[in-house]
This record gives sequence, C-alpha cells and structure tokens, in this order.
Amino acid sequence: MLHTSDFDFELPPELIASHPLHDRDASRMLVVLSSPPLGGCPQGGGKPVLQDKHIRDFISFLQPGDVVVFNNSRVIPARFDADGHEITLHTSVNDKDWWGLCKKFNKINVGDTLTMVDGTTLNVLDKDDESGLLLHFNCDNVFDLLNKYGKMPLPPYMKRDEETEDRERYQTVYAQPLGSMAAPTAGLHFTDELLREIEKAGAKIVKVTLHVGAGTWMPVKTENLNEHKMHSEWCCITDEQADIINNAKRVIAVGTTSMRTLESASRLAKQNGFNGRVQPICQTTDIFITPGYKFGAVDVLLTNFHLPKSTLFMLVSAFAGLDEMKTAYKHAVAEKYRFFSYGDCCLLFKKDV
Repeated sequence: MLHTSDFDFELPPELIASHPLHDRDASRMLVVLSSPPLGGCPQGGGKPVLQDKHIRDFISFLQPGDVVVFNNSRVIPARFDADGHEITLHTSVNDKDWWGLCKKFNKINVGDTLTMVDGTTLNVLDKDDESGLLLHFNCDNVFDLLNKYGKMPLPPYMKRDEETEDRERYQTVYAQPLGSMAAPTAGLHFTDELLREIEKAGAKIVKVTLHVGAGTWMPVKTENLNEHKMHSEWCCITDEQADIINNAKRVIAVGTTSMRTLESASRLAKQNGFNGRVQPICQTTDIFITPGYKFGAVDVLLTNFHLPKSTLFMLVSAFAGLDEMKTAYKHAVAEKYRFFSYGDCCLLFKKDV
C-alpha cells in the first residue's frame, strides 16, 4: 500500500517561481519518455529517457489525428477582505452562496455578518473544517463585486500579493467561463500562435471545462491515501466534444484538470458500458487518481511541476510511474527548472503496465 510520504521529494525553495516569465512560450519543457511513443530510443534499466526541451517544441511531439484537450475555465478574483479577514472563495453553491477558506476561521461563527470594503455584507450560513465558511452575498452580482474588490488567488507558496500583471498572466489566453479559484496552470504556457501551430500540425483542439476548486490543490493531511477526501469540482464535456475525443488517434491532456475531466468522463463511460474513451459529462467530480489507476481516456499529459505529497504529484506518478517521476523531478531540480504555477512544464507519456 502506498502512503502520502511515498510522494515526498526534496525541492530547494529558490526553484519555486513567484513570477511568470516575460513571454508565455519561453518556458522549458522536460520530456519524460517512460515508454518511447514512436518506437526507437530503447529503454535501459527501466529508467526514463529525459529530454530538455522548450514549450515551443510541444508541436514536434504531435501527430495528425491527435486531439489536444485544454481546460478553458476562467479564474475569478476570488480573494478579498471582509472585516479584516482574508477569504478565498473556492466552490459555488448557487449565484449568491459560496464556500470560502479563511485564515481566522475559528474567530467567525455561524450567524455572523461580515462587511467588505464597499459596504457589501455577507452572512455566515455554515462552517466546515475542510470547506471553511459558507457565505451568502447580499449583492446583485458576486462576479461584478469580485472584479472590483477581489484579488487573484495566487497560491500561498508565491509569498506575495497580487500585482498588476497577474490579472492577465494568471489566466490562460483562451479562458472563458468564470468559475476557478486557481489557474489551470499548464495552459498558461500557450499563446494564440502556439494554438494555431497545433492545428497546423494536424491535431484538433478541444476546450473542456473544470472549475478549479479545493479538490485540485487541497493538501493531503492523512498518511493513508484511502482516508483523503477529495472536494468535488464541476466539469463538462459536451456531446460534440466527446465525439471528437472518441475519434482521436491519441488524446493529449493539457493540465491535470483536463486529465481529471477526461478520466471522469471515461469512468462514466465504463459505468454505462459505453464503448468509447469518454461519454459527455456535465456534473461534479471528486476523482482521485493514484498509482494503480487504469487510464481510459488520456495517452499524453502536459503538466507543470507539482508540490511534494500533493494529489497532483500522485496523479502524474500514476500516469508515468512513481519511480520515473522521482527520477524526472530529481533531474528537474538539478537542471534548475522552475516549479509550480508560474514554473516550467513536463511532457509525460502513459506508462504501459
């Protein structure tokens, strides 16, 4: 049985990227060939073949008939102050009611009223140790309010406040439906030009949606993985998108949230006895992917470098192999790749089991 500590690794703090590079497509890309996708390049001793590339080289790994799947969710300026409390929203119950995390959680009680800087009041409807506070906003439009007074919810490891460039750079160029409290960060590397190059290479682009919430980034607090509770996040693949995906030569997921959306739709297809990679899906998912999981939809994954002992590092280890990923991350540290949301990325191929 695997434990949370099995997914730990050493990471020098100076490799954590606190700011984006000047150009989106300037990031480095570590290619991890746990089983070479095109034959040739034989493996030796079970160790992955590692190639130091750049995100612009992503195009050279595409084949005609591939489908590249992006998550198009748009980040909400979900962090704000109310009566001296910093609150970060993460899950919508309806238009006016949201769950949010708060640093001074224990000092707020159900029934309290909090006031934002413009005078808007929030009623505390409920409390939960995992989800935080359930807040009701007494306003016409929560999104309009947050656009005026909210801040981009940068991860705490950046150890800084929002800056002007974050409004644009902590957002993919193709972001559309509002709903995420963190960016689907693998997509941050892509420019409009790079998206056009994907289609010129004979691949198709599909933009699914998963609104990033606590399920994606909440830390694992238990040593036994079976005891970790994944928060639900809303995801959607339409009928038309499912048809394109099911006719793909290969499916390439850009980001772990795209991966989780695709594999949630694959799980649904298996449950219904559907003969295809995915079924259309528009519902919440709490899928938790760890080593031993049988992938049904995704062949290739482009993703950033993730935190030690995180559900995301567990996911990539399930996809490409735990030993392979530890080797790859050790190489990334030695070569001073930039880690986490504003960092570099790696291209992974599904390990044949």
